[in-house]
Amino acid sequence: MPNADRPDGLDAAAFDAVVWDLDGTLVHLAVDWEAVATDAEATFRSAGVDADGMDLWAMLDLADAEGMRDDVEAVIADHEREGARRSTRLACADRMGTFDAEGVCSLNCEAACRVALDAHDLTSHADAVVGRDSVATRKPDPEPLLETLRRMDAAPEEAVFVGDSRRDELTAERAGVAFRYVGDGPSGV
Repeated sequence: MPNADRPDGLDAAAFDAVVWDLDGTLVHLAVDWEAVATDAEATFRSAGVDADGMDLWAMLDLADAEGMRDDVEAVIADHEREGARRSTRLACADRMGTFDAEGVCSLNCEAACRVALDAHDLTSHADAVVGRDSVATRKPDPEPLLETLRRMDAAPEEAVFVGDSRRDELTAERAGVAFRYVGDGPSGV
């Protein structure tokens, strides 16, 4: 599969729209995910809900079930926004702005996406930004990617999603969108 880090890895003429994942693709957020989980667990504990040992995705599901989504989301988003301010620009970000229509679809909260894009002078290249909290579902559900494309006025069959994880690939597959890995393949789930 083509490597989107290299100039020959993503042919602009082949697609009308490019949607980028954020963390691990355009930037690396400086987030201590263990600290995020610890703070989220403390939020549950203060409400008398046991979330010990859960990963963040399971905690978000539990937060939905317990009516605590706003509280838990706020904890995670605080860490993400700070991590976005201190993020590192990745090589793939240099490709942003070279296509006719571009968007960002991320598992990070929308505000953190916007902070990172601003920090690396990429905001003007994003026709749409959809984060974890922009729609009711999150990747690998196809809706965040489809919403990004709707905001870009782009058709799924004429777009490509560039990401770093198997979750990104599954999202594209479920949305009927072409997919390219940044780098040499999946970095995680």
